[in-house]
Amino acid sequence: MSASPQDLSQALAQVRLDNALALFEEFVRATARHADAATLRGLERRFAERVQIQPSYWSQIKGRSRQIGERLARQFEHLCHKPRGWMDLPHGAGAATTAALPAAPRDDAARDESMPRDDDERFIVGLVLSYYRRHPQRARTRLLDLLGEVLTPPHAPAAPAAPRAGRPPAPLSAAAEDAHDLWLRTQSGVAPLKRKK
Repeated sequence: MSASPQDLSQALAQVRLDNALALFEEFVRATARHADAATLRGLERRFAERVQIQPSYWSQIKGRSRQIGERLARQFEHLCHKPRGWMDLPHGAGAATTAALPAAPRDDAARDESMPRDDDERFIVGLVLSYYRRHPQRARTRLLDLLGEVLTPPHAPAAPAAPRAGRPPAPLSAAAEDAHDLWLRTQSGVAPLKRKK
């Protein structure tokens, strides 16, 4: 069973809100070190101008009465000098400042295959991570169920029946042996998840 589209949409909306607030905090740190309430209100107006939205719209986003859609997320990224897709991924403490630094060029041969390759993959990784952070146990169970469906061969051979007295077991066909061998190799490389303490 997988998360509903509504759950995924809410998770993405929360990630984008968190990232927009991180961008605002980054803007405040870069603009004013010791901001009082009046200065902060002025900075909110200036931040809204920077991302080319009305201050009232920024206020509605912060108050959760408006969500950041696809187009506005790309606008935030572009105007705050973040890579495309940055708004759709969760970032830990301090990530807002390091993401602004230019990435070192990477050799394609040395590229880590576990990292997302495009916007679609980054979007999925961000959604899964957001879902896991909100409901770790439920997410773990559902994700393992989904992965089990993907990793299980479509026609896994049934366990051979116990031989009758005096009769050798029937040999498996070549296709069944290949599928069974694949299944055993797949299982041998999967380590069980550790419980959180």
